[in-house]
Amino acid sequence: MANRSMFSSWRFQNTGTRLLRLMLGVTWFYGGLQKAMDNTFLNKASTNYIGAQLTGLAPHSPLKFLLNRMAEHATFVGIGIMLGELAIGIAVLSGVAIQLAIIGGALISLILWLSVTWSVYPYFLGSDTIYLVAWIALFFLVRDQRIKKENGKKETLIPDLKDRRQFVQIVGVAASAVLAAVAGKGAQKPIPVSSSGAKIVSLSAFPVGSTMQFTAPDGNPAILFRTNAGVFAYSAICTHQGCTVNYSALEHTLNCPCHGAKFDPNNGAKVVAGPAPTPLAKYSVIIKGDSIVTA
Repeated sequence: MANRSMFSSWRFQNTGTRLLRLMLGVTWFYGGLQKAMDNTFLNKASTNYIGAQLTGLAPHSPLKFLLNRMAEHATFVGIGIMLGELAIGIAVLSGVAIQLAIIGGALISLILWLSVTWSVYPYFLGSDTIYLVAWIALFFLVRDQRIKKENGKKETLIPDLKDRRQFVQIVGVAASAVLAAVAGKGAQKPIPVSSSGAKIVSLSAFPVGSTMQFTAPDGNPAILFRTNAGVFAYSAICTHQGCTVNYSALEHTLNCPCHGAKFDPNNGAKVVAGPAPTPLAKYSVIIKGDSIVTA
């Protein structure tokens, strides 16, 4: 490895290996960049905060103890996940410490399977199982092809940090991950600041029986309801994997299009179907004069 330039490993791999490597590398890099660009991921006031996600997933996961401990240090965990995904993506694409990076990707997929998609039924609706298998397949493909290229000589999983080139390459991957995270943070859209009493809609335009989507004070999508009992609003972010839910007038439920979770808006947005671990978050809204406003 020490006598090879970055990216040269692509020349020695077959088409199947290249496709897996490209897909997984790009996906993991994008996953980390998306977290860096998400102004709610590390925002403790947001319903999409990494700590809220960990707390919501814990009761329904075999990793309950681990997730609860991670939630205690959620911000640092979130930063670690973001930088880890970026570094894994860069390493897999560049070929630097690729076998170690592949193992890292597989471990993340395993943890996600045992937490985020553990309750998904049937199992094939969850993406983490196939990602885990894809990482394992890529590991053996890369390892077997390297052994063949080196005439049977196995390459160690842990890079030799005494080798100057390997050390510089690993530092370069780490630095690139940090720079990508900083760039993502710089691309964040500011969270709208909405004080108490901000108008959502006028009463005349929102009669009893109406529903509408709006942007909550923390910048998250939300859904407003008006019934004979009054007005109320819930977060539109599914507590399972963060997809945006939609209201079904036919079923009178808030439905997640990703994995089938359903919530009852007339009963505290409690889960009535699917893998979501907790009800949707509630936002305070009131009628003030001739308008519905945040409270």
